[in-house]
Amino acid sequence: MNTSSLNFVGKVALVTGGSSGIGKATSLLFARHGAKVVIGDINPAGAETEETIKSEKGDALFVQTDVSDARQVQNLIATAVKTFGGLHCAFNNAGVLPPMAPLADIEESTFDNTFAVDVKGVFLAMKYEIQHMLQAGGGSIVNNASIAGLVGERGISAYAAAKHAVIGLSKAAAIEYAGHGIRINAIAPGLVQTPMTKHWYDDLETRKFFVANTPIGRFAQPEEIAAMVLFLCSDLASFAVGQTFAVDGGYTAR
Repeated sequence: MNTSSLNFVGKVALVTGGSSGIGKATSLLFARHGAKVVIGDINPAGAETEETIKSEKGDALFVQTDVSDARQVQNLIATAVKTFGGLHCAFNNAGVLPPMAPLADIEESTFDNTFAVDVKGVFLAMKYEIQHMLQAGGGSIVNNASIAGLVGERGISAYAAAKHAVIGLSKAAAIEYAGHGIRINAIAPGLVQTPMTKHWYDDLETRKFFVANTPIGRFAQPEEIAAMVLFLCSDLASFAVGQTFAVDGGYTAR
């Protein structure tokens, strides 16, 4: 095992939801450690992540993708392989965070959209990533769950259900494909200061609640989550399979 560095030179990394937040930070970090990066996102701002990587002399490609659409996801993976010659690492990160509401007040359409992106999107990404990795002889996949996949909280029942499902998908797929050289794990970030969580961070009472219940006493920065993704995709994590790694400042240790 090479323990010298997180070296991704010669590797191709795919990141969904790479236009902002954790996905953008992870895309940039992969590139800064030598990977060729493919960014998939429904948001056209993913092109800005591509340009930032290129401005730093890295290789990147943005493919506008709705992860809930099988044809678009299949095209994303095929384009990554065709453009850069392979796919070695994938971070399935694209997701939505619905407005907080008690379960009885959640619209059915909101529930359906949450599962379409946060669960079906991860399923489709893994489906086509694994198909390629089986032919290529292996790879590493990290799925972005959440501490909401480990515990429950008021007002986020649809989101919690979706993130619990991501963890279940990750475990089952890890068992199925570990013998084929494909390592699959999930991460469970705590509160991270991103555009998606801005409405929580900006609300004083919500921010006070989460900070008070996070032993480290603050929100995470996206780069702190990105570092865990790179570790899990690297040879340093060669024996990590089917696990969910909480990166939450101690929130779930209470």
